[in-house]
Amino acid sequence: MTPTLVNGAAVSIQDVVVGAYRIPTDAPESDGTIAWDATTIIVAEVLAGNQCGLGYAYADAAAAQLIENTLASVVEGRDAMAVPGTWQAMVEAVRNLGRPGIASSAIAALDIALWDLKARLLGVSLATLLGPVREGIAIYGSGGFTSYDLERLQAQLGGWADAGIAMVKMKVGREPDRDDERVALAREAIGEECELFVDANGAYERKQALAMAEFFAQQRVSWFEEPVSSDDLAGLRLLRDRAPAGMAIAAGEYGYTLNYFRRMLEAGAVDVLQADVTRCAGITELLRVGALCAAHEVPLSAHTAPSIHAHAGCAIAPMVHLEYFHDHVRIERMLFDGVLEPEGGVLAPDLSSPGLGLELRRVDAEAYAL
Repeated sequence: MTPTLVNGAAVSIQDVVVGAYRIPTDAPESDGTIAWDATTIIVAEVLAGNQCGLGYAYADAAAAQLIENTLASVVEGRDAMAVPGTWQAMVEAVRNLGRPGIASSAIAALDIALWDLKARLLGVSLATLLGPVREGIAIYGSGGFTSYDLERLQAQLGGWADAGIAMVKMKVGREPDRDDERVALAREAIGEECELFVDANGAYERKQALAMAEFFAQQRVSWFEEPVSSDDLAGLRLLRDRAPAGMAIAAGEYGYTLNYFRRMLEAGAVDVLQADVTRCAGITELLRVGALCAAHEVPLSAHTAPSIHAHAGCAIAPMVHLEYFHDHVRIERMLFDGVLEPEGGVLAPDLSSPGLGLELRRVDAEAYAL
């Protein structure tokens, strides 16, 4: 394929650079099913036409090895403007490795970098390139880990509410007998006006989740995420049918392929579908997920990675909000210049900055390199 001309010159991908960085948490963290003390971010850079596109994914360091050993050679030499074609070539290259999981996150990091590069070559923001339908996207503060003591739980959630964020989310499910106290104290901290979301990460059984939903409704919880395993589509549908009025059932963050999201929507399993651009193979696939949601008339919510989802969310009509996740907000601020800051509970892309508007602070990142 002949490369597209940009300012009269053909632009082909010249080089791919990747790094893996492990960032310790600022305190022990856990949710309903796992605990962790660090997060690994894979940062990919793609060079063409004197511009450098940047993308990243939250995944195991093996994703960086896959980029170096397999995907870089697929991307190099291709048309910098033909991102969907390069995405398709990467998907074909991992056929024998398995598309979900590590391979999907590796593709995501590169696909995001390719979209960032294309926007930079054209001198526009990524939101502008994708075609915005809104100027900014609402956020919900997300953390409230089950490992937090009650004082820290209230301080974090209450701090977001005081900052004008209209929705906050906390983790539940690790110790179900304590969830009633924790959720009640969360409501006390955020006041009456702020929406309260809970996320069980699939920790409850079906009838246990139904019972918890009744209690959560007393605290005006409006979002119950993964009350049962996201693989249990019948269980999610049961919760959706029987949850109290005004309580949305959400799931989808573990989706890696379009078929995963299609099956969840066709099962009528969720009131709101979630998707993570760093897991579902990047912006190219996220746009397709948005089209699925539009076809099924189901809202879409973006899972974590706020600096990326802010641009995509402005261009995907069914997207209603994005997760302003404590760990990822902290990591983005530590590693990148140009990170977006919320105003009035909304994250709005800087349309004057090309691409994502992010630059890797290499000296700072090197301290965490794997």
